[in-house]
Amino acid sequence: MRTKLTALILLSVCILLFTSFSNTPEQGSKPFVVVLDAGHGGKDPGNRGNGYTEKDIVLDVTLQIGKLLEKQEGFKVIYTRKTDVFVELVDRGPVANKVDADVFVSVHCNSHHTQAYGVETFVMGIDKTGKNLETAKKENEVIFLEDNYEEKYAGFDPNSPESFIGLSLLQEEFLEQSILLAGLVQENIVKKLNRKDRSVKSAPFWVLHSTYMPSILIELGFLTHKNEGPYVDSKKGRQELAQQIAEGIIAYRKILSLSSSGEENFIVETTHEEVVHEAVEEKLYDGIIFKVQLAASSKQLETKSYNFNGLDEISRSKEGRLFKYFYGETSDYAKIKTMKSRAQQSGFPTSYIVAFKDGKKVLLSEVLHPEDQ
Repeated sequence: MRTKLTALILLSVCILLFTSFSNTPEQGSKPFVVVLDAGHGGKDPGNRGNGYTEKDIVLDVTLQIGKLLEKQEGFKVIYTRKTDVFVELVDRGPVANKVDADVFVSVHCNSHHTQAYGVETFVMGIDKTGKNLETAKKENEVIFLEDNYEEKYAGFDPNSPESFIGLSLLQEEFLEQSILLAGLVQENIVKKLNRKDRSVKSAPFWVLHSTYMPSILIELGFLTHKNEGPYVDSKKGRQELAQQIAEGIIAYRKILSLSSSGEENFIVETTHEEVVHEAVEEKLYDGIIFKVQLAASSKQLETKSYNFNGLDEISRSKEGRLFKYFYGETSDYAKIKTMKSRAQQSGFPTSYIVAFKDGKKVLLSEVLHPEDQ
């Protein structure tokens, strides 16, 4: 996520508002098109942790997501596969491009040689630390099962970090929206199903890089974990995961509608604080509380969601003659960035992250680690 220039932020917000307006069902425009991608399939079983088969689990979950969305007015669902067939990675993203989809969602299951567990949701990007490269490699290696893969992928090597340079360029325009969608899905699964939160992350997935719309990849859980594997494979687990993913997509569309029609209720306070480069990496800061500052007003409003375009977790403080309103409260910098994106697309385009230490506001640049600036 790049917010180095204020002008670039405002331009991206304007583009988003125009896009969301054109996608709002009340305007009589095209339906909200969701392309669902069940990972693997056919000769590619995916991971086989604990004897389970990833391709079967993700197909079932994906079809259930689609059925739930199809019950919603104004949604149209398209699948990259609906049966146990092999679909090449190079063909999955273009399915979404051809139908001018609003979002692309790819569903997978994780595995690891340890007892790692938890749900994580990815957007397209280059992970500077390399921590997320292993997951991307595993999902990209399906390329080796394809005929003439050297020609189709122009020399791309899933095992070579150098090959990832440039993959994120096509998705960069939609990164803010992708992070918002990923955050909504991740938050639903974690909070409502009580799953371990492995956060929203960035990694170079081939299946995401060529799409021309907000795109995410969901890892439902680790089949290799002694408890999580059986849950993800179970009928109950599949149904619950599908429900929360569908609700996250529905919430995303609702936020777009709100951002296109919501009226401004506040004196929005602009900031002259330094703009900090943000990367999608899990980052906890002990002793620091991050919040998203939404606005400032001379009016003392109740901190209820109906006063803040549906946002909850609102707090208020008084500074001088103005009341300042904040969204969220966490020591997780990755989480607060997701919340900032949600706030911006809920009608607060100039909202920004602030930091507190021992109850006092401090400069963001003074508390962030160098790699996060």
